[in-house]
Amino acid sequence: MDDPHHRHDDPDHCRDILAQLNDYLDGELAESLCRELEYHLASCPDCRTVYDTLSRTIHIYRALRDEPLDLPPGVEARLMARITLTLQEKTHDP
Repeated sequence: MDDPHHRHDDPDHCRDILAQLNDYLDGELAESLCRELEYHLASCPDCRTVYDTLSRTIHIYRALRDEPLDLPPGVEARLMARITLTLQEKTHDP
């Protein structure tokens, strides 16, 4: 294709497209940019895979965010201990 927006050999273009995914999924991307992004996703399997994965991850997160999850026994205590240790190490580093 001769379309300047269809460049699979340009990783910078893919990075630019992928940098806009969050705004696109949140409905905050300008309409003209949405069309460009959709066109690129339709023709770039690598970017489409990233989009599909991100979209599914957001969907799962939104579905689960209102349901409290029980952590296995001891996980919270170990996590808090590790966070505390890391913070202490950072405050003592020169």
